[in-house]
Amino acid sequence: MSMNMIAEASQADRPQAPAPAAVVPPAAPLDMPVQDFGRLPQGMVERQMNSLNVWLARLIAFGGTAALAVFGFSQMLASFGADPTLMQIALLALFVPTFAWVGFSFCGTLAGFLAPRLVTPEGPNPSRVVVVMPIYHEDVAASTGLLVALARELADEGMADRAEIFVLSDTRDPAIAVNETLVIGAARALSPLPIWYRRRLNNEDRKSGNVAEFVRHWGGRYDQMVVLDADSVMSGATIRQMSARMAADPRLGLIQTMPMLVGGETIFARLTQFAGRVYGPMIARGVSAWAGDTGNYWGHNAMIRVTAFAQACGLPRLPGRPPFGGTILSHDFVEAAALCRAGWKVRLDHDLRGSFEGCPPTLLDMAVRERRWAQGNLQHSRLFGIAGMRGISRVHFLIGIMGFLMSPLWLALILVGLGLSATVLLSTPEYFPNAYQLFPEWPVFDSRRMLWLFGIAMGLLLLPKFIATFRAWARPLAANSGGRVRIFASAIFETILSALIAPVQMLVQTRQIFEILGGRDSGWNAQVRAGTMPGWGVVLRYHWAHVALGLGTLVVLASFSPAQLIWLSPILAGLILSPVTSRLSASPVFGRWARLRGLLVTPEERDPPAILTEAAAIARSLPQPVTGRDSLLRLARQPALLERHLQMLSPLPQDLPNAWHLARITAEAKIAHAATRGQALDFLDRAETDAMLMDRQLLTRWSHLPE
Repeated sequence: MSMNMIAEASQADRPQAPAPAAVVPPAAPLDMPVQDFGRLPQGMVERQMNSLNVWLARLIAFGGTAALAVFGFSQMLASFGADPTLMQIALLALFVPTFAWVGFSFCGTLAGFLAPRLVTPEGPNPSRVVVVMPIYHEDVAASTGLLVALARELADEGMADRAEIFVLSDTRDPAIAVNETLVIGAARALSPLPIWYRRRLNNEDRKSGNVAEFVRHWGGRYDQMVVLDADSVMSGATIRQMSARMAADPRLGLIQTMPMLVGGETIFARLTQFAGRVYGPMIARGVSAWAGDTGNYWGHNAMIRVTAFAQACGLPRLPGRPPFGGTILSHDFVEAAALCRAGWKVRLDHDLRGSFEGCPPTLLDMAVRERRWAQGNLQHSRLFGIAGMRGISRVHFLIGIMGFLMSPLWLALILVGLGLSATVLLSTPEYFPNAYQLFPEWPVFDSRRMLWLFGIAMGLLLLPKFIATFRAWARPLAANSGGRVRIFASAIFETILSALIAPVQMLVQTRQIFEILGGRDSGWNAQVRAGTMPGWGVVLRYHWAHVALGLGTLVVLASFSPAQLIWLSPILAGLILSPVTSRLSASPVFGRWARLRGLLVTPEERDPPAILTEAAAIARSLPQPVTGRDSLLRLARQPALLERHLQMLSPLPQDLPNAWHLARITAEAKIAHAATRGQALDFLDRAETDAMLMDRQLLTRWSHLPE
């Protein structure tokens, strides 16, 4: 039987698309059991050994890091002499992991030279693909514009007959929910692919629960699933390539791409965007090289084999209360580890460039995101004992945890160093501790060796950036970013700004770690995609402690040890200037100033990808979001909008949750006693308003009330 006949037979066996009026396709259930991480998974795929290049890359990345750690330990110990003090031992214990962490970034970069060369196979590919976008209180016009533009590109790539789009809403705000139905309802007419929409009655287990519920209801309809964030997208050509690669390797469970940050307007966003674009590809090559087929998942801009995900990734809840118990927050790392332990390949395809996402606009918005990421990564400390877990998956967990723990370690290192200096300055050395001692004991502190170690650490920290910059010179990346001079100037500019921001992030992350260890949960707030420039009052309230710490340290060091200011000046400058840095880095005006001077410019900014420009145009043509009760009242004032909203409602299940059922009953009673629509809205709480919006009869009855 030919491949075309197989493809036709496969399509004939699958459920056909329903009439366009349907808001969701027919159910196609797929079993997704909750995993018992204390036992080996059922139906494991036979594992295969990684290639020699992968093992060599691991030797460079991890062996090189270990060698640097030993070197740092020996040199620091030598600077203290044969009999170090207790405080010197503490400094040594903090210095070694910090030095090793810096060394790992350098060694991981070197490992990237062994990254695999990836190819996309040609030939027929009958795999059915679904693009899923979980959303939660988002700007739905912007997100839907991305999806419609992607649908058109997928159609142009010849995938219109085997690709669909699914919006998975977890929104709880009724006004935002109305925006979703009206915008997505209008967008369905613009898309050559079906765009399905489902809003859950509850948002149990957050994003991971949202995707798992989708798989259990409709997973049998699809072979491959592309997961996007509300501000991310991939080109149609990239998705076609990923689909072909996955179809050609039946053991490949997940392909992760390296998203390029786009759309940055503020200095902070452009800083992050430039760093990701210039340094990111080299970092991705390194991770791809040493991870091999035991890669990681970052939660979006990836393609997943649906059957593998259903078999291996039903996540349990962790025992205990948040922040360490309950729903697994950073579920993506755990899902990748679960796929790998079941024998599936998880791969970072570093060569795919058509992958994009937005970036946080301000330092304060980034801190909010990192609070949840910090909690999710620390939660992984409870999962190292997963049965059958691959060693590299544990490494991914450890890297994620250390990415946040390095902030308190760095702070402790600085404080111990200052304490050690104070001890030396304020104490009188005892040269003859023994009364019968013939020769004095001289204090041992090799400052020159310490200075060399500091220089080596700075070199290891900065070298990857400059290697990436010089690497860009040999590629079109430099020309597309304004030329070699401008990309080098941008790298210097980025390094200076990052040095000012780093001390603030150190203190913010340290506070976050202590909050988590103290039992404080992060909650679940909507992401800030487009921030505003904070006022001076906001930044001063947020950063006053940073300024006070910087000024206090400056005064003390200037009085007792001015020499210490030489190497602490970047940290103190970052703390003292933190309100200025925080506010001005959030300014679009300074962002435009940098762009006009060719600083922090990326190729995607000079020549925007077609999918992004089309998405922006589509978003402007869609109904614009309306806030507050006006979003609800317009349904009654404009019958066409009410009809569109009603068409976007999924049939309610028979087994309604008790809380939702009670909210519906009380909403019905309050609507019956209301004299006007506005009065009814005053009577209803959020749960009751939500129940009304999802019930055709209740919503129609409310709309017939006088205005």
